[in-house]
Amino acid sequence: MNIEDELPAFIRKHVRSVWALEVLLVLKRDGEALWSAEALAAEMRAPGALMRTLLEGFARTGLIATEPGPQYRYAPPPGVMAALCDALEAAYRQRPVAIINLISAPEDRLQQLADAFRFKAPPR
Repeated sequence: MNIEDELPAFIRKHVRSVWALEVLLVLKRDGEALWSAEALAAEMRAPGALMRTLLEGFARTGLIATEPGPQYRYAPPPGVMAALCDALEAAYRQRPVAIINLISAPEDRLQQLADAFRFKAPPR
């Protein structure tokens, strides 16, 4: 398996916004650090509710661990998930616009194009 080939699917499944990407990278920067939603909101100058939502989502998918408090830390399972997070960080550092475009791109551009040209039945 080639990690680069798996990266777009990983992004579509786990990193659904640029905010989510930035949160994951802040947590990854110091993997042992514990963050509350409020501390992360202050660090990122973002709404606390948004940080709570993103942190809870990452915790559900297993990319971060929840500690009492609640506090959160970067903790992807070893192996493929950790490698995908590393690849995401490297790709964002090297090609940020491409990664942002991938995050914001619709899941199936061809389907959207086909839907745009679908003929509708004339009104009766």
